[in-house]
Amino acid sequence: MRRKKPVETAEPTINITPLIDVVFVILIAFIIVAPLLERDQVQLASGENHEAVSMHETSPITIHVRADNTILINGRQIASNDLKKELFNEHQLHPNAHPQVFHDKRAQFGTYQSLKNTLEQLGFDEMDIVLAPG
Repeated sequence: MRRKKPVETAEPTINITPLIDVVFVILIAFIIVAPLLERDQVQLASGENHEAVSMHETSPITIHVRADNTILINGRQIASNDLKKELFNEHQLHPNAHPQVFHDKRAQFGTYQSLKNTLEQLGFDEMDIVLAPG
């Protein structure tokens, strides 16, 4: 009896050289382009800036957020739980006004976000953010 020789099957080979070439080209493109991208940065106004304070004449509603997160509406300090009521009253008096927000750069971002959300809920279409000059 003759024994059968096992049949050798050749495994298919995959050439990954073109894949590596493409990955290197994309990597080089990112290395070249990344330093050219610009990041947007906003310089916030200081709460004590007198130049910015003089701009309040252009809007009947001015909101100042100080470094300690206290909020002043038209020069009157407002408790955080009265903020919505006060802004509602201002919106009734000046329905087409765009509030000007002077946000101190040392104040928390959460205060700004809360203020912005409240203005949107009350129906203000726009608000002006007054930034530090220069």
